[in-house]
Amino acid sequence: MKKVYAALILLLLVVLACSTVPITGRKSLNIIPASTINSMSFQQYGEFLKTHELSKDTQKAQMVKEVGADIQKAVEEYFAFHDISHKLKGYQWEYNLVESEEVNAWCMPGGKVVVYTGILPVTRDRNGLAVVMGHEIAHALAGHGNERMSQALIAQMGSIALSEAIDEKPEETQALFMMAYGVGAQIGILLPYSRMHESEADHLGLVFMSMAGYDPRESVEFWERMAEEKKGQAPPEFLSTHPHDEDRIAKLQALIPDAMEYYNEAQKER
Repeated sequence: MKKVYAALILLLLVVLACSTVPITGRKSLNIIPASTINSMSFQQYGEFLKTHELSKDTQKAQMVKEVGADIQKAVEEYFAFHDISHKLKGYQWEYNLVESEEVNAWCMPGGKVVVYTGILPVTRDRNGLAVVMGHEIAHALAGHGNERMSQALIAQMGSIALSEAIDEKPEETQALFMMAYGVGAQIGILLPYSRMHESEADHLGLVFMSMAGYDPRESVEFWERMAEEKKGQAPPEFLSTHPHDEDRIAKLQALIPDAMEYYNEAQKER
């Protein structure tokens, strides 16, 4: 009987914890309060910055901050227009350029972004950088990390309440966070997202970069350069489980007409 009650509680938890991803409208499982996951994120982000060297190239570092701020503004405008600004409560946006040969970038919950200097030769300019930052910020906005951490929490701890998990099993809970976001890795990279998450981040990122005034057509050229980057060698960490190049580019091309409407509107306002 206890197992039946536990199963019912778990089912109720899953139903109540479903949230909607902006733009795509997909339902996702997010049982961890944003305040909890953001707190973990800010702590780990601070630890990461203590152990990694920030770029001394002030011009490029400023470019990262400016592109990030442009996308942030677009996000905030979109969320305000659709009356979902509450989903950004607790965000503390921050953008840093870190010295590393890794071709990589990531965004943790609450708007904590890192771009590695190793990806800049591939991004080439602000448009290419907006493709990358829009994509990574989209992962956080869609709650992809929360979703996979929620799934792991249920799989490993069953119907135990989150508060109990944090109070009674702090090490296990912290381990799930580290697993979900990969912040325990030596170079601080995020663990691979699923291909569904990657495609969704492409979609959201394309919309937000377009709203910010960056040309969405550049996304195809950027991913073509990334495809060249991995030829004859192990794929960059940034690509991990990303969709196949041909599939990704085809999907982006299908989304560009819609994104161009946002881009054209942004150009009118300038």
